[in-house]
Amino acid sequence: MSLRKIILDVARVVSQEAEINAEFRKKLLDALKMPIEESPPRDKANVPEHRPKNRRAPALLDPVQIACDGEAVLRERLLQLSLEQLKDVVADYGMDPGKLVLKWKSSERVIDRIVEVSITRAHKGDAFRK
Repeated sequence: MSLRKIILDVARVVSQEAEINAEFRKKLLDALKMPIEESPPRDKANVPEHRPKNRRAPALLDPVQIACDGEAVLRERLLQLSLEQLKDVVADYGMDPGKLVLKWKSSERVIDRIVEVSITRAHKGDAFRK
């Protein structure tokens, strides 16, 4: 193993530990003679789940789970959502591999796509359960 790889691995481990462990972070900053930053350490428990700006909001419902109750129930729940919320469902559950559905302007058309994919996914593998 090269010296460069060893040093990079050590730096990565130290950096990760400093982000999680506040006491280690303080000792490291003291040893490096650096002022202590005011921001709290990034602990996995208190870091909110932020989506990047280029991501849509999370879906408000799970269409595949609702599709198990029937198509009519799914359509009724989807009719309560706005077009943007429907597009969030499509994006969150990967129902648009060709990136066409997100361009549609009709709620009915988007609902039809969600219902089609959800029912297919809800019944996938049924042949092996019988």
